[in-house]
Formats: sequence, C-alpha cells, structure tokens
Amino acid sequence: MFATTILAPALQRVSLLIGDLFRKSLMVAGLILVIGLIGLQTGHSGLTDTLKLLVSPVEASIVEEPAMPSEVVDTTALTPRMQGALNFVSRRYRVASDALLPVFATAQAVGRDLHLDPLLIIAVIGVESGFNPFSQSGYGAQGLMQVVPRFHTDKLPEEADPSAFLDPQINVQVGARVLRDSINRMGGLEEGLQQFGGALSDPDRRYANKVLAEKQRLEQAALRLRTT
Repeated sequence: MFATTILAPALQRVSLLIGDLFRKSLMVAGLILVIGLIGLQTGHSGLTDTLKLLVSPVEASIVEEPAMPSEVVDTTALTPRMQGALNFVSRRYRVASDALLPVFATAQAVGRDLHLDPLLIIAVIGVESGFNPFSQSGYGAQGLMQVVPRFHTDKLPEEADPSAFLDPQINVQVGARVLRDSINRMGGLEEGLQQFGGALSDPDRRYANKVLAEKQRLEQAALRLRTT
C-alpha cells in the first residue's frame, strides 16, 4: 500500500505531462495547417517558406553544396590557329590527334605564360624529335624538345623526379623555359635558337633557319585549314 501511495502521484504527473505535450503538438500541427492554407490561397511565398521551416527544421538547416555542372569547361581548348597546326602535324608525322592534343595545349599555355609563340615551340619539337616523346640523343637530351636533364633539373615542377623529363607535357614546359632563356640571353630569336640547338659556332645559322622554316609551314597549314 505504501508503494501504491508513492507511485500514484508520480504516474499522475507523467500522465499530465504526456497530455500537455499531445495538446501542444496538436496546436502546432493546426498552426502549420493554417499557415500553409493561407500561403497557398494568397500566393504569399513568405508564409509558404515559413511552413517549410516548421515542417522540416532539420532539412532547412542543411546547406547543400552547389551541384557540379553537367559539362566541365575545357580549359585546354585550342585556338583555331593551333587546331589547324595540330591537324597538319597529325597528318605529316602520322601521330594520332588525341596524342598530340596535350602537347599542343601545353605549348599554347606555356607560350602564353612565357610570351613565346606556341607555334615556335611546336616547330622546335618537330625539328628536335619529330614528336617522339621517347627520343634520346647520344648527348643525353631527352623527350619532345630534347632537354638535357643534368642541366635543367631546376626547371622541373616540385616533387618531380628526373624521369619526368620523358613526360611529354613536363618536357614541353621545361623545354619552352630553356628556349625563352636562350632567346633572352642571346638578345634575339635566331641567336637564341642557335644556342638552344647547341649550334652557336655555325655562322650560317642552319638550326635556326630549319626551325623557322618549320614554323612557317605550320603557319601556312594552319591558315589553309582555317579557311577551307
């Protein structure tokens, strides 16, 4: 009897608490319904937004990340001039266009950064390696632009090992910087090309003439393909 006397008031308080919560829930539900009906009838977007917040406060507090665009912008898109030159090189050297695209895109980007004509870079590649990324000379020059690793490791991207010189894109990046430095050091395009090609002692400048002739062919081919 003593236990019953103690439990009875406690049970009564619990019952009252549950009843109070139930009544408050009904009041909130009624308020939500009224706001929703008014918002729908009057077209008041603020009331409708309030309804959403009341119905789902947890969802309303979540900040969704912006959706990724369905199409990724191609930041390596070639200019018509470079695309025309790529088509010409693909046919002339019998190299797939897909394999040449990263090379041309890199030449275009690094040429813009270094204020070099990207077709000059492409012309040097044609003369130096014929677009063979694994080309290596007896002197130790490697890759598309025949860069000598022991002289230019300082131009490699951070954390790149010496084997990166055979990576076509890195080779073009490094080779273009070497070419730019040669032109600046020698004070002119032809003299810079001669130094780049290791032919400073040639008074006829045959290396420079060969590169510039290749560049002219690229220019003409690009112009012809753009106008057809």
